[in-house]
Amino acid sequence: MAFCADVHVRICGQEIIKYDLEIKALVQDIRDCPGPQSTLMELNSQVKEKFSRLRLRIQDLEQMAREQDRETDRLVFQAEAESQRRQMLSNQTAWRKANLACLLAIDNMEKDELLRAGDNQSTRQRKATKESLVETSSNITESLMSISRLMAEQVKQSEDTISTLATSSRTVQETNEEFKNMTGTIHLGRKLILKYNRRELTDKLLIFLAVALFLATVLYILKKRLFPFI
Repeated sequence: MAFCADVHVRICGQEIIKYDLEIKALVQDIRDCPGPQSTLMELNSQVKEKFSRLRLRIQDLEQMAREQDRETDRLVFQAEAESQRRQMLSNQTAWRKANLACLLAIDNMEKDELLRAGDNQSTRQRKATKESLVETSSNITESLMSISRLMAEQVKQSEDTISTLATSSRTVQETNEEFKNMTGTIHLGRKLILKYNRRELTDKLLIFLAVALFLATVLYILKKRLFPFI
């Protein structure tokens, strides 16, 4: 039975590493993506799928930690699960930044094309694309908010784990340093969650300003086309 458990742990660890590397590669693809929007949406769909699979594997690792008979083994498994969750949070932050950079690049490209093009049909098409980009950015923000709520739940679970570790620390003195590290990680996670909540208003303001700038550009072009004498 112990041999089977070790094999299961190794397989779980290998899958976690695999999904982590695949997510990093997809995030880099998003950062380098020149468009169009459909390509960006496809990449984001793949990232969401990888995050879902990675989250399941981390939950498996946490379950195995709870099933350990020896306290030292359980603590080692819990520490590894926390480390993987921190890495997942880092990947989520990189994913968000890559999306913002890609959206900005596509927006700048479309502005250049809008200045070069003059017919009304092209203007309407670009407006529709702009609205779709705004909607995509809004969806990403909502997805990140959902991730933040999930991380809040995980922080609560981690706090419960810390309480259990504090009770058993009298008999497992060698785990005291690991306990302190896990406490610091939980506080860091809480700070990151507060940071995401503060950035939500900023993201909405940036989206509003981007839309306003776009509309102003369109009105300026229409004015020059329809009323060149003004």
